[in-house]
Amino acid sequence: MRPKRRRTRLLLAASVAVAALAVPLGVRVASGADSATAAAPPEPEPAGSECRTTIEGSRVVAYCHNPYPSTDLVQLHTECARWWDVDADGAAVAVEPGRTVRLEDRCWKEIATAWVSHRPAPV
Repeated sequence: MRPKRRRTRLLLAASVAVAALAVPLGVRVASGADSATAAAPPEPEPAGSECRTTIEGSRVVAYCHNPYPSTDLVQLHTECARWWDVDADGAAVAVEPGRTVRLEDRCWKEIATAWVSHRPAPV
């Protein structure tokens, strides 16, 4: 009679071990953790203005249009060609949704480069 009890205990212990391993796997599959349709993080909302910059001699003009629903802060930066001419960073201007702004600056002589920086407006 003893070998049957021992075999019964071993079978019972083995079935408990298999159940203990199978339950977490079943929960993971049921929650969709292994599926290819896992939820992707949300994509950020598009933002920022589209700017066109024109340099003519010692003057620079930039037009910035904001087609997105959030306000954008734009700032014109001008680097003058001559070492003695002062480079300038213009004031930040808020571009409301659907609006266009004009930014302008100048150097005494030629302009080396000019660009517009963007950042989101504080809420």
